[in-house]
Amino acid sequence: MNNLLNYIHWNVDPEIFKIWIFSIRYYGLFFASGFLIGYYIYEKMMKSEGVNPQWVDSLFFYLIIATVVGSRLGHVFFYSWDYYSQNPSEILKVWHGGLASHGGAIGIVVAMFLYSKLVTKRTMLWAFDRVVVPIALVTAFIRFGNLMNSEIYGNVTTMPWGVIFERNGETLAKHPTQIYEALSYLVSFGILTYLYWKTSSKNRPGLILGAFFVLMFSARFIVEFIKEDQEAFEAGMALNMGQWLSIPFILWGAFLIYRAIKKPEVVFNNKYKRLKK
Repeated sequence: MNNLLNYIHWNVDPEIFKIWIFSIRYYGLFFASGFLIGYYIYEKMMKSEGVNPQWVDSLFFYLIIATVVGSRLGHVFFYSWDYYSQNPSEILKVWHGGLASHGGAIGIVVAMFLYSKLVTKRTMLWAFDRVVVPIALVTAFIRFGNLMNSEIYGNVTTMPWGVIFERNGETLAKHPTQIYEALSYLVSFGILTYLYWKTSSKNRPGLILGAFFVLMFSARFIVEFIKEDQEAFEAGMALNMGQWLSIPFILWGAFLIYRAIKKPEVVFNNKYKRLKK
């Protein structure tokens, strides 16, 4: 086994600075930065299609609320209900950690339903095919935030890029699964960006969304094999909770791709004209 000095020793303080009881954390910085960059990307996409620019602001209002609430409730119900059912006041303390990407995905589905019905008046697939492009980038940023928090890492490894998360009292090198996931999501973002800008995929409802589900959740499913169990009840399971929750999204994505390819293209008349006073 390699000498411990050959591994990466990780002991980063998750707080950038703290003033009284208020603190700025790397996780929050990555989360906010991802949304800001995602906003810019989505705004550019909507400008290229000539749609109402007010749709952009409305979308990110829905998404921010849906992502935070959905991710938090996903963690509460999927992973730690035994604890939170006895300590309900802790559910609101998001700053203590505990967000589940599958719960965030469900929250985004609900948000897109409301956004489509109340704002765009178009199908959910139209909205999803566009919003998942920046979302893929945002999820990569969130995983880098997890790295700064020294959380959700992998099992023991002898690979030279193994990381010893000293802040958690670890003495053995572990797989930096946060980085594995972040890099896979960046690749997914690149593929989805290519599909949107360089092909006619956006005119096939559900194709880009299906690609998003297959790419993102397949990566998550694979990485989970070398990730430490997040909760005690996962010990001894052939597939952990993250993998079981990923399977429906992968299957749904494959169905959406098949369905989109079989159907003819749909081209919207997106020309937006500002009303004159």
